[in-house]
Amino acid sequence: MNDIDLSIIIPTYNRLWSLPQTIESCRNTSCRAEIIVIDDGSTDGTLAWLGQQNDLVVLHQPNLGKCWAVNKAFKMAKGKYIRFLDSDDLIERLANDEQFELALQNGADVVVSGCTDFTNKEQTQKAQSWVETDDFIAQQLGEGFGSHYSAFLFRKKFIEEIPHRPDFAFRDDRIFILEVALKNPKIVVHQGAALLHRIAHHDRLQVSSGLKQQVQNYQHLNLYKYILGQLSKEGKLTTRRIKASINVLWPLCHWIAKDNINEAAVLLKWIVELNPDFTPPNKGGIGFMFRIVGFKTTERILSIRRLFKYGWN
Repeated sequence: MNDIDLSIIIPTYNRLWSLPQTIESCRNTSCRAEIIVIDDGSTDGTLAWLGQQNDLVVLHQPNLGKCWAVNKAFKMAKGKYIRFLDSDDLIERLANDEQFELALQNGADVVVSGCTDFTNKEQTQKAQSWVETDDFIAQQLGEGFGSHYSAFLFRKKFIEEIPHRPDFAFRDDRIFILEVALKNPKIVVHQGAALLHRIAHHDRLQVSSGLKQQVQNYQHLNLYKYILGQLSKEGKLTTRRIKASINVLWPLCHWIAKDNINEAAVLLKWIVELNPDFTPPNKGGIGFMFRIVGFKTTERILSIRRLFKYGWN
């Protein structure tokens, strides 16, 4: 008999500086919870520390990456509901119990919530409650604030066939939640902010540069190609969802243009195919340049400006 209500899956790699606080934030629930921590080949003493804890399910693997770690832990999870949590983030006190109770009361597939950003000094940067929407897919594609998937509880049976995908490792949470959205889940809202999301730390995936940034950009682009392709096949690629996607794809053009202006131009061509009425939303002088001299010339000018401002290195 399954007597576990909630499984909290925490993959970790060399974050002993934050992991104990993350785990502590998940303890002391009144619902029956298990905390599964999978060490992805850490070299900072993480595994030894985990061996001293008597209330965790501890797994270990070579350094294969977050997606492999999460998928391994998910297979062992016994909870009716699942939370995926990064090992430098925190859960607000009572949030696990409150969200699980909402899940039971409403038979929810996903219990969503807002999140609060904070720095390493634990200074709050931005607290954002969940924003109501009548199109969860459009919201997650880029229409507005979509929170963070670690703020959500997922019914395990609902997500059993949605793995974390190593080929989208830098955007694994984004493609995961979009694939969840495609399944038309029953969503219940937890008021407030369940997640404390740590920002501005050098080893977070959001903070990338060089080749890593390029790979991240192309994974981001490819996940939109995949998801919009699925929506198109199902006849669900609405104008609203196209516009929501372009909110992300247009800024992505600029990131890609920094390294490959021709690839960025191909992306812009796709944007115009999606929305023939598209015009660059930029205001001021940059917007004027896009309209007058075109995309490639403007991006070249911006590139030269960056060189003068930041140098060649």
